[in-house]
Amino acid sequence: MRYILSGIVCAAITALPALATGFDRPAPQAQSATAEFWFALACIALVLALAAVHVLVARR
Repeated sequence: MRYILSGIVCAAITALPALATGFDRPAPQAQSATAEFWFALACIALVLALAAVHVLVARR
């Protein structure tokens, strides 16, 4: 009896992926002006941080 139940459970587990729905790719959204502003600000901050590290390392 135990083997029959385990066989049914195993068959049910292996059959579940066949019942799954297909993956729908999300549509990309347009980038807002606010997002572009913060990205530009982050880029400028990164360049300034790299310049500061260059100055600190060049002194040694």
